[in-house]
Amino acid sequence: MKRRACITILVFHAALAQAGGSNYGVVPGSRPELAGRVSEWAVPTPRFARDPAVAPDGAIYIAVMTGNKVARFDEKTTSFKEWDLPPGHRPHGLLVDRAGTVWTTGNGNGTIGKLDPASGRMVEYKTPSGGGGPHTLVITDDQGTIWFTMQSGDKVASLDTKTGAIREYPSSGGPYGLALDKAGNVWFCRMGDNRMGRLDPKTGRMSEVDTGRGSRPRRVATAPDGMLWVTLYGNGRLAKLDPAVMKVVKEYPLPAGNAGPYAVTVDGGGLVWVNEINTDTVVRFDPKSEAMRVIELPSKNVGIRKMVTDASGRLWYMGSHNGRLGVVE
Repeated sequence: MKRRACITILVFHAALAQAGGSNYGVVPGSRPELAGRVSEWAVPTPRFARDPAVAPDGAIYIAVMTGNKVARFDEKTTSFKEWDLPPGHRPHGLLVDRAGTVWTTGNGNGTIGKLDPASGRMVEYKTPSGGGGPHTLVITDDQGTIWFTMQSGDKVASLDTKTGAIREYPSSGGPYGLALDKAGNVWFCRMGDNRMGRLDPKTGRMSEVDTGRGSRPRRVATAPDGMLWVTLYGNGRLAKLDPAVMKVVKEYPLPAGNAGPYAVTVDGGGLVWVNEINTDTVVRFDPKSEAMRVIELPSKNVGIRKMVTDASGRLWYMGSHNGRLGVVE
C-alpha cells in the first residue's frame, strides 16, 4: 500500500509540473479562495519589461527587452537587481530552471542566453540560421531540453541544456507562444496561419489544428488534466483544445469582447488565468463551472504579455506598457 501511495504522489506531481504552459522549474500551486488583492511595484528600467518567471527560491525574474537587461525582484525586501546582457541580445522570453539558472531568448541577435545570477556571467548559444527572432521558451520536466519559437524565422527549435546544441524545425505563420503536452509534444501558436502547430520531438513530424478564420492564436498553456488553453487574439475568445483528439472542443467569449486575448496560464488546480491586453484586467476562469471572475488592476495602460503562477497559486504579471510588476492573490 505504501509503494502504491508513493507512485500516486509522483504521478500527481508530474501532472502539476505541466500546468501553466510555462514548464519552469517551479510547480504552480492553486488558490481556490481568491481575495482578489493586487500589489504592484515599479521596475527600475521600464524599457519594455516583460515575461516574468518564478525562480525556485520564489524570486521573480523579468526580461527587460529594449533595456537589454534581466531583472530580479525580491518580494521580502521589495527590491530589484539587474544584470546587463551582451550587446544586441534584447531578451524576449525568460525562464528559470530548477538549479536557478536563467535562460533567455535573444530576440535581437538570434541566440539563447544562459545567465548565472551568482556570477553575472552569460553564455550565448547562436541559432544555426543566425537569427530568426527567438521568442518564447519552455523547458522539459527533466530539464534537458529547452524548446523555443522563432517568430520571424518561421521555426520551432530545441536546445540541449548540457551541450548548447540547437536544432531547428521549419514551420510557418510566425510561431509565437508554445507549451508541452503531457505526451511531450510541442504545441505552438501559428498566429499568422490561424492554426496550432504540433511537433513530435521523437520523429520531427509536424501536424496542425485549424483554429478558424481570423482567430490568430497567440499563447497556449497546459492544464493538469492535459487540456490546452489557447488565447485567440483575433476573435476575443479562449479556446480549449484536446491534444489527444487534435481539435478545439470548446470556445469561450471573454468579458471585454474582442479586446485582444493575450497571456494565458493555468494554476495547479486547473484554474485558467487569461488577460485581454486592451483592458487593465485579468480574468480567472473555472473550467468546471465555466464561471469567469474579472480582477480590476490598480494601474492603467498595463499591457500584460505573459503571466505565471507561483508555488502558492498567486498570479504574477508584468506590465510591458507601464513598467509595473504585479501579483494577484
